[in-house]
Amino acid sequence: MEHTIHDSWKSVLQGEFSKPYFKTLNEFVKKEYQNHQCFPPIDQVFSAFNYCPFNAVKVVLIGQDPYHDYGQANGLCFSVNEGIKHPPSLVNIFKELSSDLNMPYPQDGDLTRWAKQGVLLLNATLTVKAHEAGSHQKKGWEIFTDAVIKSISDHKEEVVFLLWGGYAKKKIKLIDEKKHKVLLSGHPSPLSANRGYWFGNKHFSESNHLLRAYGKSTISW
Repeated sequence: MEHTIHDSWKSVLQGEFSKPYFKTLNEFVKKEYQNHQCFPPIDQVFSAFNYCPFNAVKVVLIGQDPYHDYGQANGLCFSVNEGIKHPPSLVNIFKELSSDLNMPYPQDGDLTRWAKQGVLLLNATLTVKAHEAGSHQKKGWEIFTDAVIKSISDHKEEVVFLLWGGYAKKKIKLIDEKKHKVLLSGHPSPLSANRGYWFGNKHFSESNHLLRAYGKSTISW
């Protein structure tokens, strides 16, 4: 699989690709895609990395699992393909975005436009079997994506990390908060959002405020 990832990440993550766990993971994923319907399409597994090269990373948004229904997952966390109905979490993300930046609710749920501006839309697990949420968890993906987060923390400066929900917040241990800024919030899922843990976090405007302070270009959310 690693041959499909952008060259800028290969040098950073080369050590991971040669470890036993990744070779086992590679075989597992290969067999799953051969024998079952899995998402995202195999050529989109590393989309988050391919649309956002290592040198371009300014913001990191961490999700957990790809969507597991047909036509949804495209390799970017929380993102769906154009024309696909927005899942509940994405609806709440766009509601907060609209309120925070006083802009219209986005009609297109494909977040490739964010990724191309330097937002790494990273799921902790990069693949899933159709209609079986979490089916590819604890197979090695989390070891790999933890290494991605730590590599960004170690080798880059002044990156904004968005940790939404309890699962993502656990990743804070991988991030050097002296070099980077971490913004915490509840998860945008209806369960969390309806309890008051999501709306009003203003992470989109705050991210741009921090990027300006770092002397970096802002994100056109």
